[in-house]
Amino acid sequence: MTAIVFDLDGTLIDSLPDIHAALNKVLAGEGVEGVSAAEAQGFIGHGIPNLVAQARHARGIDIARQHEMTEAMFAHYLAHPADLTRPYPGVVDCLQALQAAGHPLGLCTNKALKPTLEILDALDLRGFFAAMIGGDSLPQKKPDPAPLHACFASLGPPLLYVGDSEVDAETAQRAGIRFALYTQGYRKAPVSALPHDLAFDDFARLAPYVARLGAVI
Repeated sequence: MTAIVFDLDGTLIDSLPDIHAALNKVLAGEGVEGVSAAEAQGFIGHGIPNLVAQARHARGIDIARQHEMTEAMFAHYLAHPADLTRPYPGVVDCLQALQAAGHPLGLCTNKALKPTLEILDALDLRGFFAAMIGGDSLPQKKPDPAPLHACFASLGPPLLYVGDSEVDAETAQRAGIRFALYTQGYRKAPVSALPHDLAFDDFARLAPYVARLGAVI
């Protein structure tokens, strides 16, 4: 049976509230003003070190503070990784339907694996995924296609990658894998600017699309 891999933040879960809270604790520790939720959302997509680097730059903090701020961000975030984070509406039903149809499911995220697993456990989602690749699982991160290829290699023949952002669209394109774009996530560009095979705003649409896709390949 063909496999499906998902991105995490902005695709399966709305993690912005916890990321935003942790980031502002880091900035407060540096004695500077916090960022808005919209600013924090714009920093998401390339992993925590990059998020910290963008916030540091936005607040004019010297690069010499990067390591300490990154360590503080991990500490604050790991202490409260899922206080406010929730799956998007329809996600659990969709994963159940895809799993029941026999599709192996995987997760490929630029979030480090430790907070990824803690969030999945807190939200009772880990059991859906037979393979999980985090941002620190390989030397490469998305949009390099290596993490996505590695995830599918553990699952079986690829059917679809599901994500929400420019990073995900580029990853799928470089990997040569069909891409479904969840339009309610954290992308910055218009939907029309991102290459995709399906754009959807409701997870109730995904399982029927997969069924139709599977019938014609």
